[in-house]
Amino acid sequence: MNNPFSLEGKVAIVTGGSKGIGLSIAHHLAAMGAKVAIASRKLDACEDAVAEIREAGGEAMAVACNISRREDCENLVKQTHDAWGQIDIFVANAAVNPVYGPLTELSDEAFNKVMTSNVHSAIWFANAAMPHMAEGGGGSFIIVSSIGGLRGSPTLGAYGISKTADIGVVRSLAVEWGPRNITVNCIMPGLVKTDFARALWENEATRDDRISRTPVRRLGEPDDIGGVAAFLAGPSARFITGEVIVVDGGTTIVGP
Repeated sequence: MNNPFSLEGKVAIVTGGSKGIGLSIAHHLAAMGAKVAIASRKLDACEDAVAEIREAGGEAMAVACNISRREDCENLVKQTHDAWGQIDIFVANAAVNPVYGPLTELSDEAFNKVMTSNVHSAIWFANAAMPHMAEGGGGSFIIVSSIGGLRGSPTLGAYGISKTADIGVVRSLAVEWGPRNITVNCIMPGLVKTDFARALWENEATRDDRISRTPVRRLGEPDDIGGVAAFLAGPSARFITGEVIVVDGGTTIVGP
């Protein structure tokens, strides 16, 4: 039997791939044999991530991309396709959360920024990358969302709304592109120890409360997500599409 998780000969793009969850995903994809384009706003950070993957024996390239700009999103896809001639896997991991507070205090500018970066960019990426996937016989498109999209919050409402919207994007894309052999799925992590969530897990009271309400009694690590993304990108997940995979140690199954 061939390796059911092999990504040999595949080309992947990971946004927000220079650190945290995105970096773990990039490492997992490369370890399974994929060539990986790593994107984030800061090119030097991407180049550091590329160096890590090359040192581990993988193949990668760095591309600067601000997900709030359509031209950057389309350029990321173009540069990757120009370099390697195909695109098989896309992981839309990058996101923003510039506001903290109730929706009553949410400005139009802040809401538009959140929705553009966290939702609309995924559609830009899909429209740019999926035709290449279809030409190659199929592929996998993955959005990294958050369990914040499953619950209400008095302070992270805009972010949660965007993460709920990710589910709708995934399901619509899955229906549209399924006939071209492209699967589209969503990963919803719980609280993971990354720089993005540092304000939450470095707060002792917040951290201890979350751990006490999580069945596995710990916070998530980036590698807890990286392996799930690699699975969804590979041949073993070829009959899974339009789904939401919650990776939170059981946090959301616990009652009040």
